[in-house]
Order: sequence, then C-alpha cells, then structure tokens
Amino acid sequence: MRSFLSKYRQYAGLLLAALLVGIDQLTKWLISTNMELNSTVHLIKSGETEVLNLYYCLNSGSAFSMMEGKTVFLIAVTSVVIAALIVGLLIKKIRRAPYIVAVSLIIGGGVGNLIDRIFNDGKVVDFIDVRIINFAIFNFADICAVVGGLLLCLFVIIDEVKESREKRLRKQADSAAEQPDSSGSEQAVSGETQESNGND
Repeated sequence: MRSFLSKYRQYAGLLLAALLVGIDQLTKWLISTNMELNSTVHLIKSGETEVLNLYYCLNSGSAFSMMEGKTVFLIAVTSVVIAALIVGLLIKKIRRAPYIVAVSLIIGGGVGNLIDRIFNDGKVVDFIDVRIINFAIFNFADICAVVGGLLLCLFVIIDEVKESREKRLRKQADSAAEQPDSSGSEQAVSGETQESNGND
C-alpha cells in the first residue's frame, strides 16, 4: 500500500487540488444563490462586537483584494504558476509528500479563483469577513493558496536547516577522523626518534 501511494502520490495531489476547487466553487455558489450582493450575515458575535461575518462581495483583485482591477495580468500569472506546478507534479519534479500537499493547496486555490475570473467578468466571489481584526474579505480559495504558500516556504526552510546541519556534522566527523591519524603518525615519529637515540 505504501509503495502504491508513493508511486501515485502526485496524482493524489492533483485529486486533492480538484477536491479543493470543488469545495471552493460550492461555497461560492451557496453564497451567491442565498445572499444578496453586499449583504451581511452575522455568524459570531461577542456582545456587541462582531467577530466573524459572511459578507457577499465581488473582488477584481488577487487574494485579500490586492492588485484590484488587473484582471488580465492576474489571469496570466495565475495560469502560468498553476501550469508549472501541475507539470512539476506530473513529471515528478515534486516528489515528497509535504511538498505535494503544499503545492496541491496552491493549485486548488489558484484554480478556484481563476474559474471566477474567467467566467465572472474578472471578478472573484469573496465572503469571509473576519470583522474583529477588520481584515480584507476573502474566500476558501484564498485560504488554500496562502496556507499552501506558507507551508511550501516552511518546508524549504526546514530542509535548508537540516541540510546545513548535516553538512556541519559531516565536517565535524571528517575532522575527528583526521585527528587520530595525525596523532598516530606523531607517535610513530617520536618512537623512531627514541629508538634512534637508544642505538646511538
């Protein structure tokens, strides 16, 4: 079973990405069919303080409303990144499971919002409003893409730290292996000198 998963984990990653796209599109469909544009549903309140709302709006920018209005650029960049990541999975340039999960999240989030931009006049459906920190409105696809990107960065940093540590340990081991040889040769030279003095 493990060998099967190891052999086909790239395809499992693509299936995960497809599942995330489905969840994203389902949530957006539920919001757009059950709420009026720019309307609010209060989900969590603490006294008079609003914590979490559903707020249905359309965003022409990228994640968290950045780069608003640059639709063609966003479609082009997103398409290139998604295509590169999918190719990386299919040709097995991305092999390790943690990286596959992170890349699948990025692909799922990217495709989810890309579908909106292509079929919704360049606009993305946003609806998650974390009111308590007055943050930008976002959606499930944004969460997937951002979490995937953060995980990818984290895994790269961890691997770099591990590799650096292993190099340092190997260097220390090599240095330790060389020291007995040099001390042994010094002892041999000393012994020969003493023997020579005895013969004299």
